[in-house]
Amino acid sequence: MSLIQRTRMMVASAVLLLTIFSANSIAQQADLIFTGENIITMDASDVVAVAVRGDRIVASGSRAEVFELRGDDTRVIELGDRALLPGFIDAHGHFSSVSRSAALLDLSSPPVGGVTSIDDIVRALRLRIEQEQAPAGELVFGFGYDDSLLAEGRHPNRDDLDRASTNHPIVVRHVSGHLLAANSMALDQAGLSSSTQNPEGGIIRRRAGSNEPDGVMEETAMGAFPGSTGNMGPEMLSRLRREAIDIYAGYGITTIQDANIGIAYADLMRGEAEAEPYAVDIVAYIMANPLSDEELQAVSQDESYTGGFRVGGVKFTLDGSPQGRTAWMSQPYTEGPPGQSSDYVAYPSYSPEAYKARMPGLLARGVPVLAHANGDAAIQLMIEGVKEAVIGNTLPDHRTVAIHAQLARPDQLEQFKELGIVPSYYAVHPYFWGDWHRLSFGEQRASFISPVKATVELGIPFTVHNDSPVVPPDIMRLVSITVNRLTRSGYVLGPDQRASIMEALYAVTQGAAYQYFEEDEKGSITVGKRADLVILEQNPVTADPLGLEDIAIVETFSRGLSVYRR
Repeated sequence: MSLIQRTRMMVASAVLLLTIFSANSIAQQADLIFTGENIITMDASDVVAVAVRGDRIVASGSRAEVFELRGDDTRVIELGDRALLPGFIDAHGHFSSVSRSAALLDLSSPPVGGVTSIDDIVRALRLRIEQEQAPAGELVFGFGYDDSLLAEGRHPNRDDLDRASTNHPIVVRHVSGHLLAANSMALDQAGLSSSTQNPEGGIIRRRAGSNEPDGVMEETAMGAFPGSTGNMGPEMLSRLRREAIDIYAGYGITTIQDANIGIAYADLMRGEAEAEPYAVDIVAYIMANPLSDEELQAVSQDESYTGGFRVGGVKFTLDGSPQGRTAWMSQPYTEGPPGQSSDYVAYPSYSPEAYKARMPGLLARGVPVLAHANGDAAIQLMIEGVKEAVIGNTLPDHRTVAIHAQLARPDQLEQFKELGIVPSYYAVHPYFWGDWHRLSFGEQRASFISPVKATVELGIPFTVHNDSPVVPPDIMRLVSITVNRLTRSGYVLGPDQRASIMEALYAVTQGAAYQYFEEDEKGSITVGKRADLVILEQNPVTADPLGLEDIAIVETFSRGLSVYRR
């Protein structure tokens, strides 16, 4: 080999080695570096810098250590007074309902909307019909009215809604989602009359002194009326889902729940996500109540996400809502619905026998279960379903979730701990309906609603949620109410059940990740976990607790990518 040939080979080898070295250096570079004094990792580590590469957190520690991964293309975010936290996790809600709600008539009361009277509802319906030039006979649907906040202190009835139109069927859904009101045309089209019997798990309210329906339907009685998709076609619904993801991201949420959907709908969403991945994760739970045994047997948990979507398990609904006064109690309401006797305790909305019969098979197959249970009687049923499913067997790591669990008794918290049940508290209730609950349940029971502090003291993993679209998926407001427990009137509802700020943040990060069996992937700023992160305009831990809900979301990152920026 000539000297020239050897020289050329040496040069080529050097170039190759330099290329490999450069490629390795680039591969080791961080895509993002966050640095500042307000990094709340939620894993007890004290760091001032965090590096992200791809969809993973790859380093955390001192500024000097982490900045070794800085490259020419690394985006460096100097936090200053702003705070970095793990992305928030929606522990319970109805994503698809949120998406559809954007196109529907919103009848919410302040602070969500502007409706304060039944007259406001009538005017809003008339305006909707006029603006959309709705042809006679076309359904007009509204959602979000709240009888506890209306000037009249009652639900709108068929006569009220007839004032809006007698040429259109009108259906308006209660804020809780557990009641609705319909006008006369809608009642006629549904075939409801004085001879119609109450369905199992529901009540058709009647005019005083007769069996004639007054237009208000409770729980399963709502099944006689059409859903809320109206004339929304598949393309519009798909677009609304993408837009709803942006809404959640704007609240710092990087994992969303979509509870109570059908099997076919879950398949649709999975296909949609596979074709174009969702920007954040969505975990769906199949509505178990209406499924046959064969259909329920076919439901399983998706172990991994497809384009940001997976089925997480099933959900049962065992009773109603405390704000609708349909939560199933063991002791009578202090003040129940109009016309009810003094021993009124409401009722189950699903067969207790059917629920308990179905739980063993689900737990044996490792299918996670959510069970909506608000009243203490429903909570006890939920507990018995788990207890009977594991009698004589080793308790599996099932993490069955008591959804809402608002009126849980102290002895039931002990049972949660014993059986490995995760309570997910509807912790915004003290503000939105705390004053109403004092009337419904009396001071003692109302003060123990969503007993977060008692749960913490027992060492029980727990979460809190907004149950959107009942209220918007505003996580910082949820944290604020969990910490302060102020009612609309300024009364502190159960001061001994107030959470610390870190306890509330745990519930929407680590606690929620645990609930989803995703604690190894999400919930803290820990090396190796997913780069789901949120920047807040200030550190919530050092903020005035009364100002927590006003702390703005600056930027949200899902899988290492910015999905919202103020």
